[in-house]
Amino acid sequence: MHLSRFVAGAACGLLSVVALAADPDQAIRATLSKLQPDLPVEAIAESPMSGLFQVHLKGGRMLYASGDGQFLMQGNLYQVKNGDAVNLTAQAESKGIAKVINDIPLSEMVVFSPKEPAKTHITVFTDTDCGYCQKLHSEVPELNREGVEVRYVAFPRQGVGSHGYNGLVSVWCAKDRLAAMDKAKSREELPAGNCENPVAKQYELGQMVGVNGTPAIILANGKMIPGYQPAPQLAKIALEAK
Repeated sequence: MHLSRFVAGAACGLLSVVALAADPDQAIRATLSKLQPDLPVEAIAESPMSGLFQVHLKGGRMLYASGDGQFLMQGNLYQVKNGDAVNLTAQAESKGIAKVINDIPLSEMVVFSPKEPAKTHITVFTDTDCGYCQKLHSEVPELNREGVEVRYVAFPRQGVGSHGYNGLVSVWCAKDRLAAMDKAKSREELPAGNCENPVAKQYELGQMVGVNGTPAIILANGKMIPGYQPAPQLAKIALEAK
């Protein structure tokens, strides 16, 4: 069972299964192992809600479980403070995603930096064949002028071996990645790339953090913005999230 199918199924409600251990950590892990042996569980801890445990997955996403492992839930946990509802799940997931994304070496990205020191940065999962990715790229100079550094990572929507994948490999294998990205986003065909590259690894990482389309924009604080945003609006959001 793939993670996406598991999460989709869990989102429909509560899933009852048989717990195999009394200890919450063991019971929850036993349940998840039966459902999906390769589910990348990083940690299990008590949530702010009594009796509910939070399951941290690799990549930052989160599930919830009962201590006996008999119930699983995917969704948002809110806490009401002074009349306001605070999304605890979104806060925790953003923190986890920020760590994962900010741990990517800059040498494995295609980075467009402002002339002056950057005020903040965004990380964009991109596909050179994506129309809205091309539109966003045309506005990168404007984002740079606002002090926003744009860091590209690869996300070939059609998967490894697709035309988009090959195009991204060509960008990452080019001597001048910035120029190659400019050409690719202008729909120019690039020479076939042949080098060790992180395209497949970044595609897998994108799926892990919940990317399902491009452009997917990750702010410096880990919050994800799915889809294109005009440069003025995006710059404002990015600068507020630094």
